[in-house]
Amino acid sequence: MTPAEALKLAEKSGALMVDFKFVDLLGIWQHTTMPIAKLNVEVFKDGYFFDGSSIRGWQPIHASDMIFIPDSATAVMDPFYAVPTLSLTCDIVDAITKQPYSRDPRTIAAKAEAYLKSTGIGDTSYFGPEPEFFIFDEVRYSEGPNRASYLVDSIEGRWNTDRAEGPNLGYKPPHKGGYFPVPPTDTLGDIRAEMALTMEKVGIPVEVFHHEVATGGQCELSMRFNSLKAMADWTMWYKYVVKNVARKNGRTATFMPKPIFGDNGSGMHCHQSIWKDEKNLFAGDKYAGLSDMALHYIGGILKHAPALCAFTNPGTNSYKRLVPGYEAPVNLAYSSRNRSASIRIPIGGSSPKAKRLEFRCPDPTANPYIAFAAMLMAGLDGIQNKIDPGKPLDKDIYALAPEELKDVPKAPGSLDQSLSALEKDHAFLLKGDVFTPDVISTWLDYKRENEVDALRLRPHPYEFALYFDN
Repeated sequence: MTPAEALKLAEKSGALMVDFKFVDLLGIWQHTTMPIAKLNVEVFKDGYFFDGSSIRGWQPIHASDMIFIPDSATAVMDPFYAVPTLSLTCDIVDAITKQPYSRDPRTIAAKAEAYLKSTGIGDTSYFGPEPEFFIFDEVRYSEGPNRASYLVDSIEGRWNTDRAEGPNLGYKPPHKGGYFPVPPTDTLGDIRAEMALTMEKVGIPVEVFHHEVATGGQCELSMRFNSLKAMADWTMWYKYVVKNVARKNGRTATFMPKPIFGDNGSGMHCHQSIWKDEKNLFAGDKYAGLSDMALHYIGGILKHAPALCAFTNPGTNSYKRLVPGYEAPVNLAYSSRNRSASIRIPIGGSSPKAKRLEFRCPDPTANPYIAFAAMLMAGLDGIQNKIDPGKPLDKDIYALAPEELKDVPKAPGSLDQSLSALEKDHAFLLKGDVFTPDVISTWLDYKRENEVDALRLRPHPYEFALYFDN
């Protein structure tokens, strides 16, 4: 869509406002709104100034001026404002040099796509993430020098089988038993349908939606695959729609990976493939119908997985999901069909167009622009260096004896470990100037200071149960 076409869409839709959205370093949408009269063709070239020092991980206060430039191709009517509002997703440029800003996640995604083309390996990288989430009826949390608490609740929660609900009608999905139940056990079908219809209004094709494994309202909607940056745009809309439709219905939605103890957490399995001249380069005659290129891509993902986790599993809570015994894989291996492997080769029918791999470690708190770009760079490093992924592991990994598991690499067990891995292993990300050193250092510093150290310094409520009477 050209700038002129975006303006025509606004006029045709009766837009009275324009909402400019951009994503911060950590993956949260920010926005500012103006009367539609402020939008003209020149704005798509010149943009608007804003204070970059107020955005997490961006500019210092003495160099705070930045510019957001709307991308006309992203024009769509925002489905949630009462006043008709055109929505535009923006790129960020430096106010002095007018060059793309190195810490703008959308810029990183665009550079990853450009780097792929520059290598001659392929011209398009397709991604198909599967973000899972919980819909709760209530959430409460607090923290201070002398207290810490949280509570999430759902009418579906197994813990509410004896709650006085006036009356309690039962039908609570058991722990790890929430996959595909019909109503009345599944109470969220109408909300998911509203989410799906809203996504389609903003141009996102939804293929299927269902209740997920955990009790207490875990859900998933699957989107059709798209190219890397466009898919990251869709993922931001996905989260925006899910949260706002939930709120519209008096509920709250969270993409936090592990909000419930003792049950499955929320992942974001990422399907991916590389194409050239409209041909899927991952289809071949090797293991599970893959090509040598696909196997080398897998080798790159597995080699760099500990560093990748700093972006694909970017929170301390992420590693409460990545633990043995649950569906989330911690053993870095690949397999056909085996969901206990960190990389699975889906069956996908007989068509070579459907051949792809699925990296199962990521979770939906990841910034999709940065996570997708990092995975692509790891895979390309595998292709360029012909990294052997080793033999596939076509067994239930969690049922293997210790002697069989000892040589299988493991995903990091904490955010601190993944950050250390990224600090040691990030040269593959710097190729083509896709990730710059300041992006890596800023990410490491921010995560360590604001998340790892902040949590390490605080007592945990369960520590009182363990140690108060010692």
